[in-house]
Amino acid sequence: QVYVAESGGGLVQAGGSLRLSCAASGRTFSSHAMGWFRQAPGKEREFVAVISGSGGSTYYAGSVKGRFTASRDNAKNTVYLQMNSLKPEDTAVYYCARNIGSEVSREGYEYWGQGTQVTVSS
Repeated sequence: QVYVAESGGGLVQAGGSLRLSCAASGRTFSSHAMGWFRQAPGKEREFVAVISGSGGSTYYAGSVKGRFTASRDNAKNTVYLQMNSLKPEDTAVYYCARNIGSEVSREGYEYWGQGTQVTVSS
């Protein structure tokens, strides 16, 4: 079983920034794309961002493009989500997940973290 654990969530005012981290186990970390998802109260889980195994490619949901940046440090088995210009609509539990493959995709995630709460106040 692969573990995935997010951290870095918290309370931030609108317009502020926050960086989430996600640590994952496994010696093949660099062979897997890593995705970020979020789920707001009363809403379905939605895709946010994904970064390829090498870190060379990223893909973002339209709602966060230009504001969020995914990155990774394969030597540390860690991925990051830098969130800037946060809006109250960004409030949600954010999840990190490992993809079956190495390329960016909205689908194909096999292991998920427990989630970290991000609350953006107005």
